[in-house]
Amino acid sequence: MSQANRDPWTGEVRPFPLMPAAAVEARLAAAEAAFPAWSALSIEERAEHLRRVAAALRARRDDLALTMSAEMGKLRREALAEVEKSASACEYYADNAARYLADQAIATEAARSYVRYEPLGCVLAIMPWNFPVWQVFRFLAPGLMAGNVALLKHATNVPACADAIAEVLAEAGVPEGVFGVLHIDNEQAAAVIADPRVKAVTLTGSERAGRSVAATAGAHLKKCVLELGGSDPFIVLDDADLEKTVPVAVASRFGNAGQTCIAAKRFIVTAGIADRFVRAFCEAAAKLQVGDPNDEATTLAPMARADLRDELHRQVMDSVARGARVLLGGRMGQGDTHYPATILDAVVPGMPAWDEELFGPVASILRVADEAEAVRVANATRFGLGASVWTADAHRGERLARRIQAGACFVNSLVRSDVRLPFGGTKASGFGRELAEHGIHEFTNIQTIYVA
Repeated sequence: MSQANRDPWTGEVRPFPLMPAAAVEARLAAAEAAFPAWSALSIEERAEHLRRVAAALRARRDDLALTMSAEMGKLRREALAEVEKSASACEYYADNAARYLADQAIATEAARSYVRYEPLGCVLAIMPWNFPVWQVFRFLAPGLMAGNVALLKHATNVPACADAIAEVLAEAGVPEGVFGVLHIDNEQAAAVIADPRVKAVTLTGSERAGRSVAATAGAHLKKCVLELGGSDPFIVLDDADLEKTVPVAVASRFGNAGQTCIAAKRFIVTAGIADRFVRAFCEAAAKLQVGDPNDEATTLAPMARADLRDELHRQVMDSVARGARVLLGGRMGQGDTHYPATILDAVVPGMPAWDEELFGPVASILRVADEAEAVRVANATRFGLGASVWTADAHRGERLARRIQAGACFVNSLVRSDVRLPFGGTKASGFGRELAEHGIHEFTNIQTIYVA
């Protein structure tokens, strides 16, 4: 069996074989064999491995960037930033894992009582294509430092990215079996989840994929962490500084061609500032140009696949048919993955632009009367991943942020993942956390020790 990967910009098609059952079995066996020795290393020994991985990532940054651009269309500068973020994450966990994993004393009537964090074993990571390096290291760096080993089932359109990550770890001297790549389809992945050698699974992907993985993991009583879709609100209050707000609005909605789970998607603007914000937002977004992702002049990447572009356009047209107004874009680009920066106004419930996640460079304008309505509209979604609030009064923004139903809410700042902060969602955006202390603990046995 094989799959085909198509360059979003050039159209070049590259066949890529799926693994036969024997190869999958070999990777599972290697992971099981590697776990005892890897988990027995001291934290500092594992940290040294992670520091070498960071150095190897930086040494291969140009090749990794080219691979990302060729497989899913990422702008070169965005790809280079992604590699650096991944390297920095390795260094962060090398420096901080000992603190996160230290025994925690708890005062009881016992002579000693404490909590310790014990690695689980092999964790299967099912990862998406939109951040094909960072999404992997977001799980991998804390997972390896916790003493776990990992298998990666990457998205089928970024197989070379998966292999490149494996090469980086091998070059850094990470022992064989500690990290392995599985080029498999969804049916094969279900069998891997069920395998007793796999102790847990983490997935970043669609709501549909999350439901499927959670059902399979649950059937086998295995821990899972799910980071799913989002329709993040970007709330602009009447007193917001538009010189600071608009550039971030453009970056959040149109970076990575809008293909980001925590991108701002619903721009909820209060009446007193709505016209000014929308005008400035349209003017700034109109300057974005789709082009070759390796050309420094390109400011808007192509979308990763033609079917994704087609589905996005269907959502736009359906919204327009229901009364939304196109302020910018809204037309197919020349190539089958090209889509211009698009802004829809007069978006109301019942439209895809209101009800669904738009995973591409399309912004929805939702006009509201005041702060109270802004909160109500922000929470009127089945998603709950990220959110942001924009106001001249930081205390006001913080009060409002605490009322938003989301895994994270940023005040006067771009919503982003940060190794120092837990990352994840609520409602249909998933459950569990990645990153920070919370993330490293997700795939550990939190063991109580009580000595009378």
